[in-house]
Amino acid sequence: MMNKVPLTVKGAELLRIELHQLKTVERPKVIASIQEARSHGDLSENAEYDAAKERQSFIEGRIVEVESKLANAQIIDPAHLDADGRCVFGATVDLEEVDSRETVTYQIVGDDEADIKNNKISISSPIARALIGKYSGDIAEVKAPGGIKEYEILDVKYL
Repeated sequence: MMNKVPLTVKGAELLRIELHQLKTVERPKVIASIQEARSHGDLSENAEYDAAKERQSFIEGRIVEVESKLANAQIIDPAHLDADGRCVFGATVDLEEVDSRETVTYQIVGDDEADIKNNKISISSPIARALIGKYSGDIAEVKAPGGIKEYEILDVKYL
C-alpha cells in the first residue's frame, strides 16, 4: 500500500487540469500523428512515426503517473486547518532571517507543487522540516550549505 501524499487543494486542481489536457488534447493529437505517419508507408525509416510513438509513450506514462498521484493524494485545504498557529503542511509562513533581517514568505507544499520562484517550498526541504510544529515567535534553525541559518517565525497563516 502506498503512503498518502499530501497535496494542497490548488495542487490537486492543477493535476486534474493536466490530466484532462493529456486525455482530451494530447492523447488524441498523438494518435492522429501516428496515423498520419503510418500513412506515409515504410515505418522502418519513418522518423515522424518513431517520434510520435515516443511522444505517445511519454503521454501514457504521464497519465498513469498523474492518476496515481491523485489516487494517493491526501488533499489538504489550508483554510480548513485548525493547527492553532503551528507550522503545518499547507501553511503560509512569514519568516525573518535573524542575521540579515531579511523577510520572506513561504507556503509549505507537497514535493510536486514545490516552486521556489513562487515561494512554495517542499514539505521535505530542510527549511520546511525545521519549521514544522513551530509557532509564531519561535526560531527555526536550518542547516544550510554555509552553516546554520536561523529564522524567526513572524506569522503563520492558513490561506
